[in-house]
Amino acid sequence: MSRIAKNPVIVPSGVEVTVSAKEITVKGPLGVLIQPLTSNITVVREGDGLQCAAAGDSIQANAMSGTMRALLANMVKGVSQGFERKLTLVGVGYRAQAKGDVLSLSLGFSHPVEHQMPIGVKVETPTQTEIVIRGIDKQQVGQVAADVRSYRKPEPYKGKGVRYSDEVVVIKETKKK
Repeated sequence: MSRIAKNPVIVPSGVEVTVSAKEITVKGPLGVLIQPLTSNITVVREGDGLQCAAAGDSIQANAMSGTMRALLANMVKGVSQGFERKLTLVGVGYRAQAKGDVLSLSLGFSHPVEHQMPIGVKVETPTQTEIVIRGIDKQQVGQVAADVRSYRKPEPYKGKGVRYSDEVVVIKETKKK
């Protein structure tokens, strides 16, 4: 059995988990998340926790039990606390501005880049060079952050571009004669 799946997912108070044959629904103060279940995984509610186990002895079932446990833990954390990802703009004239659910980026192109946020993801710009992306779905928040970063990745010579706030960009030495 997967070592990750052996640990139960603790469900805090205020979070309601419904396990059916085909899906798991997690409701909390921030929203609702639904995860489909595969046939080779069993999820059992034990007290204030959820236990994932492989239904068979196959390698696929063993791997999916650990994956399902990690997904459930992220769902419980998402509906109770939420997830956020911070981005920083580095470069002269690089600016960001949130207008409702649209992020407007000025990244040195001849035109501003408008990025539409998907449903369930909110964006804030505390300063012109900081972007904070928040939501309850960890995968969706990370994907939106990666999409925004892909407009202008940090380049290795000056470090200009959109980077994660905790990202370290290794600066290359310029070519010498």
